Amino acid sequence: MLLKLVPEKTDIKFLSFHKISAIISAFLMVASVVLFFTQGLNYGIDFKGGINIEIGSSQPIEISDVRKSLSGLGFGEVKVQEYGEPTEALIRIERQPGGDEAQPLAMQTAKQALQSTMPDISFRQENIVGPVVSGELKQDGVLAVTVAVFFVLLYIWFRFEWQFGLGAVIALVHDVTLTIGFFAITQLEFNLSIIAAILTIVGYSLNDTVVVYDRVRENIRKYRKKEMPDLLDFSLNQTLSRTVMTSVTTLLALVALFVFGGEVIRGFTAAMIWGVVVGTYSSIFVASPALLAFEIRRDAMIHDDAGNDPTVDNSRPPQF
Repeated sequence: MLLKLVPEKTDIKFLSFHKISAIISAFLMVASVVLFFTQGLNYGIDFKGGINIEIGSSQPIEISDVRKSLSGLGFGEVKVQEYGEPTEALIRIERQPGGDEAQPLAMQTAKQALQSTMPDISFRQENIVGPVVSGELKQDGVLAVTVAVFFVLLYIWFRFEWQFGLGAVIALVHDVTLTIGFFAITQLEFNLSIIAAILTIVGYSLNDTVVVYDRVRENIRKYRKKEMPDLLDFSLNQTLSRTVMTSVTTLLALVALFVFGGEVIRGFTAAMIWGVVVGTYSSIFVASPALLAFEIRRDAMIHDDAGNDPTVDNSRPPQF
């Protein structure tokens, strides 16, 4: 069934929509930046600092009972979620006022309250994340994404031409910015797993873009008389079936993880689902039209193989 999603041969004029897609992409990027600076992200304890307690029990844990036992302790934001099995749960408590000395006391108070409610409870793991560590994690996350995008630019530049490199980086910045905007508007928890998701999205989007660019380069060498918009459309149609198949099969796995994977990985899978959709869109409607804007040079990629060009009439001898 999946094989019939897209016909083997299509003739869609993707580049005829490049102005509309540019307006849509620019609007979404600006909106994402505005949301980031106005509404902000719902940072998890990884970035804000706080207390993590992983608990277990011989009986299934009622999440509502755990919340009720901690609600009257004045901890502020407390998140409780099922962690793996029904007999396990993860408790996240925001950083308490009073400095580093107040955090172990808050943890001890929470443990005593939980033990009074559930006598058979066991504490599997206890962590206190300080503000210095969380700040360093935030900086490292930004640095990781920036370095990844920079090396992508170098890789594409050396493999193709600088126009290809800039086009790929614009598509990646587009995908990352829209993913940040997605988390700003949905207020899903933004933690270290989301940084991993963003880096994965960068790799996925790059893979799609390189496949298209490789076909564009091949067709530039093969069809020298084709106008660039027609050549880009031709290349996109040649790779469309592969792009759709890859995206659909990836989305099937991610949707299954999102529905059945539990609360712990829901943010990661939500980011990946959004990233696959946005990455597929950007490889077609952002990365490819960028080549037109940068006026890619054909001569740098054309070798002396005119005899293989179907658009060149070789029946006549050259004039010079």
